[in-house]
Amino acid sequence: MKREIKFSLVFRDMWQSAGKYVPRVDQLTRVAPAIVEMGCFARVETNGGGFEQVNLLFGENPNKAVREWTKPFHEAGIQTHMLDRALNGLRMSPVPADVRQLFYKVKKAQGTDITRTFCGLNDVRNIAPSIQYAKEAGMISQCSLCITHSPIHTVEYYTKMALELIELGADEICIKDMAGIGRPYSLGQIVANIKAKHPEIPIQYHSHAGPGFNVASILEVCNAGCDYIDVGMEPLSWGTGHADLLTVQAMLKDAGYKVPEINMEAYMKVRSMIQEFMDDFLGLYISPKNRLMNSLLIGPGLPGGMMGSLMADLEKNLESINKSNIKNNKPLMSQDQLLIKLFDEVAYVWPRVGYPPLVTPFSQYVKNLALMNVMQMEKGKARWSMIADDIWDMILGKAGRLPGPLAPEIIEKAKAEGREFFTGNPQDNYPDALDKYRKMMNEKQWETGEDDEELFEYAMHPAQYEAYRSGKAKVEFLADVALKKKAQQEKEHPTAPVAAAAALPTTPQVLTVDVDGQPYRVTVAFGDSANAAPVAAPEKAAQPAASAAPAPAAGAGNEILSPLEGKFFLVKNASETPLKVGDVVKEGDVLCYVEAMKTYNAVRSEFSGTITSINYAGGDTVSEDDVLMTIQ
Repeated sequence: MKREIKFSLVFRDMWQSAGKYVPRVDQLTRVAPAIVEMGCFARVETNGGGFEQVNLLFGENPNKAVREWTKPFHEAGIQTHMLDRALNGLRMSPVPADVRQLFYKVKKAQGTDITRTFCGLNDVRNIAPSIQYAKEAGMISQCSLCITHSPIHTVEYYTKMALELIELGADEICIKDMAGIGRPYSLGQIVANIKAKHPEIPIQYHSHAGPGFNVASILEVCNAGCDYIDVGMEPLSWGTGHADLLTVQAMLKDAGYKVPEINMEAYMKVRSMIQEFMDDFLGLYISPKNRLMNSLLIGPGLPGGMMGSLMADLEKNLESINKSNIKNNKPLMSQDQLLIKLFDEVAYVWPRVGYPPLVTPFSQYVKNLALMNVMQMEKGKARWSMIADDIWDMILGKAGRLPGPLAPEIIEKAKAEGREFFTGNPQDNYPDALDKYRKMMNEKQWETGEDDEELFEYAMHPAQYEAYRSGKAKVEFLADVALKKKAQQEKEHPTAPVAAAAALPTTPQVLTVDVDGQPYRVTVAFGDSANAAPVAAPEKAAQPAASAAPAPAAGAGNEILSPLEGKFFLVKNASETPLKVGDVVKEGDVLCYVEAMKTYNAVRSEFSGTITSINYAGGDTVSEDDVLMTIQ
C-alpha cells in the first residue's frame, strides 16, 4: 500500500465553473450535513473568489453565509478553505493593505481555516503580505503557482517560485492548474522538485477538466508526492469543472494509494440536492456547453472558472454585435462563430500583453480585451480602441510584474495616451482605506458588525454592498430570475412557432417579484429602450420603491452613449467624487463607468461643457447606446 491521498471538495468552484452563481445560504446549510456524511473529504472549499459578491447580488449577507456554511464542517473536523486573490483580495481590482489584513481576521473568526492565495501574475511580492496576514490571524497559508503553458512558464520557473514562497513562510503549496492545460509530465516534475527540497510541505493539486489533461495530471502529481487532490462531483464535474470524485478515487485506489471510502448513500443525497438547486434557479445560469469537454481550450488556455460565466455572458455580447450587423445590413453571427473569433483573438492578444497567467482577474482582462477587440472590429473600429482602466493597470505594471515583454504596439499606445509605466511595489499604489469606510458607515448609521465584518464587506465590495443594503440587489436578482424562468417556459411550451433568430421583446416586460413578503412590480426593458434597467415599484403605493426611479428625460446638449451593456456607476471606489448635474467637464474627462465582464470601463467625455442630465442611478443596468448623460 502506497501513502495516503486526501480529497478536497471544491464546492464553491464547482458552481462558479459551471455558471454564474452559487447556492443561497439556506441551500448551502442544507447540503453541508450530507457532504459531511459522505465521509471522504478532509477539506471543503467554502468561500472566496466571487462567492461573497454572489451573496450580495442575491441580496444576502455574505458574512452570515460564511459563518453558517463553515460551521457544520468544523464540527465534523473537516478543514475549510477559501480563495484569496492576493493584491485583489476577493474582487477584480487591487485592495488596500489594511483591508487585506482585516480580511484575514474576519475570515478566521467566521470559520475559515486555510487561505489559498494566488497572484494572477505569479508576482511573489503580491503574495508575501497574505502569508504574513494569514499567520497573524492563525490561518494556514497555502500559496499557489498559477499554471499556464507558454515559452516563459517552464518547470524551472515554477520550481523557483515555489521555493521562494516557502522561504517567505508558506505552509503549503497549491498547484493551481486553473485552465487544466498543465501538461501531466511537467506538473509531475514541478511537484517532485518541490518535494525533493521540502518533503514536509503539503502540496494540493487543483485542476479543471475542460481540455482533457487533468485525470492524467492527477496521477502524475500523486506519483510525484502530492498530498491533496481537489475534486468535483456529479452533476457538476467534468466540462469546465473538475475531475469527478468517483473516477479519481477508483484510479488512485487501483494505483495502490490509500484513499478514503465514500458513503454512496450520502453521495446520492448530495447529488440529488445539487440537481434540485439547479432546477430551482441556478441551472438558468449554466450553459449546457459548460458540461462538455473541449480540446479547443488547449489553444486559448482560458480557465474553467471564467468559462462558466463567459458562456452565460456571451449571449449579451452576441446580441450587441448582431444589433450592429442588422443596422449595417450585415449577416448575423452565431455564438459558435463568435467563440472561435474570441479564441483566435485571445491567441493574438495574450503574448502581446506579456503572457499574464490566465487566471482571475487577468484571464478576464485578456478575454475582455480580446472580446472588446472582436466587438469593435466587427463594428468597423480599430483593435485596442477600448481598454478598461483595470486592464491598463495590468499593462502598466501597477498590478504586478508581467512575466513577458509587451509588444511595441501596446507600448506605443500607452505613450500616445500619456500613460506611465510603474516598476515599484504594486501595493504602494493603493493607500489604506478602512478609516474612510468606517466614517462612511457611521454617517449612514450602519453597524460595522461582529469582528468588523460589515466594515470589511463594504470596503471590499462598496458598490455591491450599497445595492445589497438598499434592497435593490435582491429586487433586480429576483426580477432577472423571473424573466429567465418566463423565457424558459416560453421556449419549452411555445404557443406559436418561433423564428430561429427571434428578437428580444421590444416593449418593457412587467413582472412581479416577492422580497421578504413585499410584492414588487418590476419593469424590465430591452435593446434600444430609453431605460433598460429593472425598475421596481411596490404593489402598495404607500411603500417606497426598492430600486432607482426611472431615468429622467435627457437634458439639452450632446449625448454620452454607453459603449456596451453593463451596470452604470458614477464612481468605482470611495476615493472618487461623483459628478452631478451642473458640473463642468472637459473633453477626455472620465464621466462614469460601465461595469461589464467584471471590469469597470471608463466612459470619457467627447465634449467640453456642462452636464445637463445624468440619466441613471448607480447600479442600474444599461444597454449599448443608451444615453448615460447629456452635456451642453
